[in-house]
Amino acid sequence: MDGIIPLYKERGMTSFACVSRLRQILKTKKIGHSGTLDPGVAGVLPICVGNATKVVDYLMSSGKQYQGELLIGFATTTQDLDGEKVAEKTVENEIPTNKIVAAMNNLTGQITQIPPMYSAVKVNGKKLYEYARAGETVDRPKRQVKINKFELLSSKYDKENKQQRIRFNVECSKGTYIRTLVVELARQLGYPGVMSLLTRLKSGGFTLDQTLSLDDVRDAVATQTLQQYMYPLDYALKDYPQLTLQTEQWKKVQNGGWLAPSELNTGENEIVLLFDGQVKALYHLDPKNNMYKPTKMFAVN
Repeated sequence: MDGIIPLYKERGMTSFACVSRLRQILKTKKIGHSGTLDPGVAGVLPICVGNATKVVDYLMSSGKQYQGELLIGFATTTQDLDGEKVAEKTVENEIPTNKIVAAMNNLTGQITQIPPMYSAVKVNGKKLYEYARAGETVDRPKRQVKINKFELLSSKYDKENKQQRIRFNVECSKGTYIRTLVVELARQLGYPGVMSLLTRLKSGGFTLDQTLSLDDVRDAVATQTLQQYMYPLDYALKDYPQLTLQTEQWKKVQNGGWLAPSELNTGENEIVLLFDGQVKALYHLDPKNNMYKPTKMFAVN
């Protein structure tokens, strides 16, 4: 069984637990997921099965979309509601909408983030959350991410608790920590804050309405209908230009051979090569010798 399942990850489950359950349901070990979701986050989690595990990286490189909520008034160790409270400041007066939108605009575009201590980023071969749980601190590498859209959906002031809730929509590049983004938004508004809710609406080119729950997958396996809900490996490569090989060209590609631009009659930087109606390889143009070379082989038969 080969293909991609756009899974709906429920809140309260780890991404690893989803993969583990699917290995039992599908009775295969060759499964990988694209883009880890925190346990408290729900939404789209593309799952690659069988030979489709070769395109995990290409699914992860696509943009993502989230909808969630920022709670302004206190901060935690984990930047969400799972952590211990480490700072608090009451919101005495409602933060005006124009000030929130201005701060969001300031965080749109190319920005620098430092991954939170409670994350799976590795430093010196050890995950940051392992350092955090041991009470240790470590220098974290800065990363450049792109926020394509940071949009205010609603803002509600809680006069009784002197807090404010901001609902938002984010479209961003891979590697973006939404927790970190919204905590920075709160900081720019002059307050501590936490991410109180998050759902991933889009990932790997899949949207929420395309997803299947674990129960849906189990039922589809029982009725032998899962294949009609799975997407082929080439779905992950749909944004690349494609070219169908001739038999002699395919013989070269089978052995990882290089191809001249004149042979392919193209000048694209990267191109998906097909033969007999199937995706076989992704090739890139090497400017040093002006030849197309294999980036990734998906099938040699």
